[in-house]
Amino acid sequence: MRTFIYTIKDELGIHARPAGMLAKTAKALDSEITITCGEKSAAATKLMALMGMGIKCGNTIVVTINGGDEAASEKAMQDFFEANL
Repeated sequence: MRTFIYTIKDELGIHARPAGMLAKTAKALDSEITITCGEKSAAATKLMALMGMGIKCGNTIVVTINGGDEAASEKAMQDFFEANL
């Protein structure tokens, strides 16, 4: 299991468009990706669950990668967050 912490920089937070892109990216990976913000957590592949977390600009999230090629999945998720959120 690997984890990394990321602070959301997108001024709108995780809203519909980036949540959809995040879910699509996570589904393409062979690891299970979980996003945690405060007391809430959701599988990165679940669009509505991600949007329901209400993650705003400035929130710090923890991304957990479990199973499969964890190193490659972690790199892909870090690249996604830097480019999109």
